[in-house]
Amino acid sequence: MRSYKFLLLLNFIGWTMLFCPPVIAENAIQISEDNFNNLGVTLGKLEPVKQIPVLTAPAKVVIPSTREYIVSASQAGLITKLNAAMGDNVKKGEVLAQLNSPDLLSMQRLYLKALSEMQLGSLSYQRDKKLLADGVIAERRWQETRSQYNAFVSEVNEHRQLLEIAGMTAREIDHLGKTHQLSGQLNVHSPISGVVLERMALAGERIDILAPLYRIANLDELWLEINIPHERIGSIKVGDQVLIENTPVRAQITLLGQSVNPENQTLLARAAIKGKQSIVRAGQTINSQIIQSTDTAVFKVPNAAIAQNEGKSFIFIRNLEGFKVSPVTVIGKQGEESIISGDFTGNEDIAVKGAVALKANWLGLGSAE
Repeated sequence: MRSYKFLLLLNFIGWTMLFCPPVIAENAIQISEDNFNNLGVTLGKLEPVKQIPVLTAPAKVVIPSTREYIVSASQAGLITKLNAAMGDNVKKGEVLAQLNSPDLLSMQRLYLKALSEMQLGSLSYQRDKKLLADGVIAERRWQETRSQYNAFVSEVNEHRQLLEIAGMTAREIDHLGKTHQLSGQLNVHSPISGVVLERMALAGERIDILAPLYRIANLDELWLEINIPHERIGSIKVGDQVLIENTPVRAQITLLGQSVNPENQTLLARAAIKGKQSIVRAGQTINSQIIQSTDTAVFKVPNAAIAQNEGKSFIFIRNLEGFKVSPVTVIGKQGEESIISGDFTGNEDIAVKGAVALKANWLGLGSAE
């Protein structure tokens, strides 16, 4: 009976060794100096970093609403000239278009009429002011003269403001008051310095008042609109940095929306790109990566330096006998590099190339001798 139990035990051990994979007892690889050169392993250093990637998400480049303008015709008329084309850089006050407007002639005439009446009223005002001081006229007459003169001044100011609303500059209005020469030509000026994004009219076209002519934007600042999945809302905060894939461009999150989009369950995050950009363009859809500053010790290594085994990540640290196999936590990836954390001093020499060969030796799939 005892012999039978012993045979059963031997049989169980044999089946166990056959079907159970070997367990790696030591996280170490012994390699001679000669064989180290044959493996094609390249050593490098852990690169400490202060920022870690949090989320990668698509983003749309948009123009801030306060930096985009629609230039429209302030009066109805015939477009005689368009000076700017799509893509042109324009300066504030530059003439973008010229219109021939009959209505402008009527407004100029009314302004000159009010100006003449004010000038006549000014003579009466100055005369009665002197007569009052000499005691020649009564106080009531002086008050009537002054009230009439103030009415003339108000009317001139009203017609002047109407001309300004119509599109005439202060310099053009002053010139009209000096020369009394009416002109139906209306110059449309650029309200800002920026770039023409769209031309919305044609020369020779007759347009109505407030008809759009150009769309202009100041591109010194752009926004990224990023859709954050609702389950990641808690990990994103205002002030986080945003990287644009394959570019050196950086942005900073300035706003987190207060409501979730019910259609896709995402939250809008807005990041501002400061300064003129030649790499990104308004309307682009790009890949962005949100990163955050960290006080913990994290390091950047090439993706090729990381070996995977049974769902865990490892790197190989050089020592006197060969390599120590050290587990790491992969926090995030940035292109061809990964951000890791682990029990490191930062002075270790690691295998940045040849990790596949070292993994084979570690798992017993190859020989170091």
